[in-house]
Amino acid sequence: MKNLPKDLKENLTKNFPIDILKIIKVEQSTDGSIKYLFMLKDGTTVESVLLLMKEKQKDEDGNITKSEKYTFCISSQVGCKVGCTFCLTAKGGFTRDLTAGEIVAQVMYLKKENNIPENKSVNIVYMGMGEPLDNYDNLIQGIKIIAQEDGLSISTRRQTISTSGISSKIEKLGKENLGVQLAISLHAVDDELRSELIPMNKAYNIQSIIDAVKKFPIDVRKKVMFEYLVIKDKNDDIKSADKLVKLLNGINSKVNLIYFNPYEGTPYQRPSRNNMIKFQDYLNGKGVLCTIRESKGLDISAACGQLKEKESNK
Repeated sequence: MKNLPKDLKENLTKNFPIDILKIIKVEQSTDGSIKYLFMLKDGTTVESVLLLMKEKQKDEDGNITKSEKYTFCISSQVGCKVGCTFCLTAKGGFTRDLTAGEIVAQVMYLKKENNIPENKSVNIVYMGMGEPLDNYDNLIQGIKIIAQEDGLSISTRRQTISTSGISSKIEKLGKENLGVQLAISLHAVDDELRSELIPMNKAYNIQSIIDAVKKFPIDVRKKVMFEYLVIKDKNDDIKSADKLVKLLNGINSKVNLIYFNPYEGTPYQRPSRNNMIKFQDYLNGKGVLCTIRESKGLDISAACGQLKEKESNK
């Protein structure tokens, strides 16, 4: 548009850029998972992941009966302040919050790069790099933009905030009543171990998180997800499972057991399949819905921060 005033064009270029992300690295797994490393305008990098949850189904004549189901894991910050000892993102420290535009752009790029129709709904989980509730205002704005019917039209019910447990922000989020889903990265059943794994637990302990979750408005058809990263000889025993059952008493919850995803230099180890099943069976037997999340992307840099760390060490 050559008829715009020069100062307006400069203002638009500076403050309203369209190409705010640049793909600098892509890794694709045999299971369909794809991890992207994006460079932002200031040269910093963040990761996003596309997970193929279900492949398309066809009938005998080759007609599509059910389309694919995708989940996008979206970053909210460049780096992270929380400092979880099991997470590679923490190694690089914290740089800055992402803007609402940078959050939304990840969803746009993942759709565009994978030829996913603009009007197809996907599930979005804010659990990439960063602590979503630590970037509260931009996160909320991004969620609302993504849910706009005239835009991506991805319902807030399909958007899940995965948090390390900033109790005060969980309460604040509950009052917004956005209809988003909540996932708590619990990972331990006592404050001693949780403080080792997540130093922030000293400020927001387990009981404060449980109290905040009990006040959180959840659709009666939905459950609060509790993510439980299982680490060999740390939290994979039946005694821990029993404590977890007692801790979640009174909460309409679902526990997602996650294998620790090993990376070079970590002191933690992947638990045995046998212990995972025993843990799952114990919870289900006590009436707590429990599933095991099968690890995806083990043949690529799947752990949060792993691809960024690998590229920065070149």
